[in-house]
Amino acid sequence: MSVHDHIIIGGGINGLVAAAMLGRKGRKVLLVDRNDSLGGCLRTEEITAPGFRHDVMATTMVLFITSPAFAALGGDLAARGLEFCHSPTPTGVLQPDGRNAVLSMDRARNIAQFNSLGAGDGDRFDAEMNRFGGNAGFVFGLLGGHLWSSATLKLLAKQTWQRGIKGMAAFFGEALAPARGYLETRYQSETMRALWAPWALHCGLSPEAAYSAEMTRVIGFAIEAAGCPIVKGGAENLVKAFEKLIRDQGGEIVTGADVDEIIAGAKGSASGIRLADGRSFTASRGVIASVAPHQLYGRLLRNWPTALPETVTQGLSSYRYGKGNMQIHYALKEPARWHASPELAKVALLHLTPGLDGVSRSANEAERGLLPAEPTICVGQPASFDPSRAPDGAGLLWLQIPDAPRILKGDAAGLIDTPADGQWDEATREAFAERIEAVLCRHIAGFRNIIVKRRTYSPADLEAMNINLVGGDPYGGFCGLDQFFIWRPFKNSHNHGTHIPGLYHIGASTHPGPGLGGGSGYLLASSL
Repeated sequence: MSVHDHIIIGGGINGLVAAAMLGRKGRKVLLVDRNDSLGGCLRTEEITAPGFRHDVMATTMVLFITSPAFAALGGDLAARGLEFCHSPTPTGVLQPDGRNAVLSMDRARNIAQFNSLGAGDGDRFDAEMNRFGGNAGFVFGLLGGHLWSSATLKLLAKQTWQRGIKGMAAFFGEALAPARGYLETRYQSETMRALWAPWALHCGLSPEAAYSAEMTRVIGFAIEAAGCPIVKGGAENLVKAFEKLIRDQGGEIVTGADVDEIIAGAKGSASGIRLADGRSFTASRGVIASVAPHQLYGRLLRNWPTALPETVTQGLSSYRYGKGNMQIHYALKEPARWHASPELAKVALLHLTPGLDGVSRSANEAERGLLPAEPTICVGQPASFDPSRAPDGAGLLWLQIPDAPRILKGDAAGLIDTPADGQWDEATREAFAERIEAVLCRHIAGFRNIIVKRRTYSPADLEAMNINLVGGDPYGGFCGLDQFFIWRPFKNSHNHGTHIPGLYHIGASTHPGPGLGGGSGYLLASSL
């Protein structure tokens, strides 16, 4: 039986950050993962044809390079081979009739372009970003800090002193607004609204959800400043850099290791883990689980000597997962040539949508279990600014459909027969992929003729690769206001502790929620 200071279950971004942060303080860390490789949603594979390197799930690293974790670990990771590739045009939108807009990392260019879309829209964008910039320290302090802490209390007290009670009430009232009302009142152009509406989906929200307006401002501010970078050569290179760092610090990594249960110590604390193959490991300072709530409490603690508190059982019974996600990957004979504008070929993440109403409609259909008639499509073009992703002269597309239903109840268009049991199967997956491909064909010159191969992953496929993606939900659970911030994962949650001494919970299901920032891993490791 091996003894370590900390055992971390789950090698996704939060587990990797926690292991590296603890290791740099001299702690002996064991990181275990049930898959054959670390990374969680960070994996790069040649899933279509030789030479085409696809990020199978997550790809955009803006949350990581702007995170406290990267500020602390970035130099160490760079020394172990981590490099990023950037596009000067991080995002854009393309509507069915060819109207389009592109956000660059140049404020003056953005103002000019957005003013051409709608009278004064560029000036309004400039004012909004400048206004958010004045609040950025406060907002990021709340989003990225321990909510139950003296630091957050001091932050709130300072802001209340500066703004006054009415000013604070006004700030939070505005921060809780939905994106629909915000976009409709701020911008005149439908294309300008269409540019930002899809980003609510990437936060696990819809345009009608509370605080979705604030999150669109957060994203707009972040990607204009830092872009939508990707890891050179594939996201797996970030994982490899973490692996080297953790091992260089004296940490141990075990993959292909399915944790069967968390072991109780003599005093009722978490003292170690037992794997499905019978091996056991002991932790003298605690066990950290980067898993979904039902995995932790329903599986890993099923043999715990004492019953779960009622607050936990109630929390589990009411914990909700959000919409599913779908990934589609294309290997192409040549880069995509967009009918609407050659500039679109250089956009890192391009959304295809009719606009604000289209985003709202597709999200609502997916929430009701229907295949969206006109889904919101996010198109990544990594090879356009990282040539190592594809053979010379070839192209590669990374598609994410952020509004796919977890449980199928039908097709909003009435054209695809869905399984009676509500579960995704290959026929449904490929039929829905054909609907999406038809949209690409309308926008990309000769698209079907340049396809080498397509590879599609349904929500069920994603869960099969990562059991924490329940129903294909990539956000660790519904991200609505009642299940976020101080109420994530449960109403009585307190930072990353649990009711068991020495057992800690991190990951997308905990504060500060999903994304590649490694926030929960960083916060817990810093406090430990």
